[in-house]
Amino acid sequence: MSYPYLEYTFKVNPADPGRDILLAELSALPFESFEETENGLKAYVRKTDWREELLKEVHLLENPAFEVSYRWQEIPPENWNERWETHFEPIEIDERCRVRAPFHIQKDVQFDILIEPKMSFGTGHHATTHMMLEFLLDMDLAGKTVLDMGCGTAVLAILASMKGASEIDAVDIDPWSYENALENAEKNGQERIRVYQGDSSAIPQKKYDLILANINRNVLIDDIPVYVDHLEAGGCLLLSGFYDNDLKSITAHCNAHGLKLDNKKERNSWVAVKFLLG
Repeated sequence: MSYPYLEYTFKVNPADPGRDILLAELSALPFESFEETENGLKAYVRKTDWREELLKEVHLLENPAFEVSYRWQEIPPENWNERWETHFEPIEIDERCRVRAPFHIQKDVQFDILIEPKMSFGTGHHATTHMMLEFLLDMDLAGKTVLDMGCGTAVLAILASMKGASEIDAVDIDPWSYENALENAEKNGQERIRVYQGDSSAIPQKKYDLILANINRNVLIDDIPVYVDHLEAGGCLLLSGFYDNDLKSITAHCNAHGLKLDNKKERNSWVAVKFLLG
């Protein structure tokens, strides 16, 4: 079914890191997809899902350190697919992994991942997802049990499955993400990925060799004890979704539960970190 969408065009000064902060805040609202621009960001939301008061939840608009302006227009349903085919670009990581939409031409890469381009935050465009994919590419996942928390489009779970993980569970609280994760797992022939809708209480009663959590600072801090309870001795926890200046707090909470920092990546002020248990 086609729906009318609203296109919001935001201009942010300074664009870096303002663009990434804005993307993180809008991702918590009903926006389904994003395009980075030279001066800011374009964000798309179904007209039926939008309420003007939702922008009051975007704290960047009131942040005196940034100048933010925006305008919006309605996009007729018949133009939506054409717009995505014009603007959505595939993501390539180290020439080993390519995240693309079904309408992109397939290339000869080791890991070719198909994602419906409905939410760029979950396709690898955002720095946090990109770094998490980099971590996974460098890990031996053969026979490992994996949990993908806040799975979004399930792109991380899909790569883990392609790399030989034996059991993969994916959890997301958002109903759209739950449905989209199921859809993308099927498109990539990775139907053995089990998808659950809910928060950390929805995690199956089992332990994992590897837990992935690309969410946000507050949720991560609250759920670190839960992750540790579900992590095998010597297991690995990969975290992202926060800025470098939050790393000290994240690390302190991890250390308090027996996790030790093993590696760190940084991209556009965002970080992804690898912790080991024990």
